[in-house]
Amino acid sequence: MSLDRKQIEEIAMLARLSIKAEDIPVHQQELGGILDMVEQMKPVDTDEIVPLAHPLEIDARLRPDVITEQDHRDKNQKMAPQTEAGYYLVPKVIE
Repeated sequence: MSLDRKQIEEIAMLARLSIKAEDIPVHQQELGGILDMVEQMKPVDTDEIVPLAHPLEIDARLRPDVITEQDHRDKNQKMAPQTEAGYYLVPKVIE
């Protein structure tokens, strides 16, 4: 599939890319090649293919959801200049 100069410029603008005018022919060729490959893949029947979350069929090793540390909030908040309802109070910096 062939892309014209205007299409390349529009794609670059949408992607927020700055490309030089002399590089546009290279991008036309490369993007055209990608679109040609997509066109070749369109007739492939994928109805029976189940989407995968990961290319390898492995189980994720998850750690048990167990509390491993003690709650030290009250001890830590004793050092804070100001707290309220378990939160640290800080001066307003944005108006």
